[in-house]
Amino acid sequence: MPTNVYTDVYTEVLSRTPDISGHSKKVWLLDSGTCLVELIPSLSSFTYSRNELIDGTGELRLDFFEHVSGRLAAEGVHTVFRERTGPLTYLADYRPSPPFEVIVKNRATGSTMRKYPGLFTEGQRFERPVVKFDYRVDPEDQPIGEDYLRLLGIDVEAFRDAAQRCNTVLRRLLEPLDLWDFCLIIAPDEEHGLVINSEISPDCMRLRSGAGECYDKDLFRQGASGEEIIKRWTELMRLVTHA
Repeated sequence: MPTNVYTDVYTEVLSRTPDISGHSKKVWLLDSGTCLVELIPSLSSFTYSRNELIDGTGELRLDFFEHVSGRLAAEGVHTVFRERTGPLTYLADYRPSPPFEVIVKNRATGSTMRKYPGLFTEGQRFERPVVKFDYRVDPEDQPIGEDYLRLLGIDVEAFRDAAQRCNTVLRRLLEPLDLWDFCLIIAPDEEHGLVINSEISPDCMRLRSGAGECYDKDLFRQGASGEEIIKRWTELMRLVTHA
């Protein structure tokens, strides 16, 4: 289909009310198991009670997601990303997701320090990555025991394995930056078994340089201005694409 026809179709879709609307994106369902996604340039932190729209962050999130999706797929780790259709929009496979997310932690930080005070030191490297599951519920996601997931028919080990494989590839792709932790939503897929059904970007991970410089949403949590966040995330894209 010619590009201008694609553009006309997507423009018409975007003029409609989204089928799904959240804090960070809007989703329009299409036929054949696909959807059109528009990122909202929002950053939020429940812990720090901060929510803002910051122009430019959406484009950089999508830049990152587009780049790593291609690199992950080449390594056998598939996401729902199909193709970019605009500065803030992309075509994706639509896969209904279980109501939980999977978090991989390579170092002790964030919720690990808040929920288990005294057990670890900030930034402590784990000998093997920790994988945990959180039930997605407002206003704050809650840890859920794996046995509850098994009662719901979830193959916990398969989800854990998919998250670990994603972690292994991402850590290698992002070197020399250090991936401290990240969260994923994983969904069943007929062709690939399990796929990453969520954005992968600095909005949903912690990423540090060897000198400890922050390249993720912790900048926002720590009170950085929009200009500072844009500058650091732009630098991040140069680093990961080697541009």
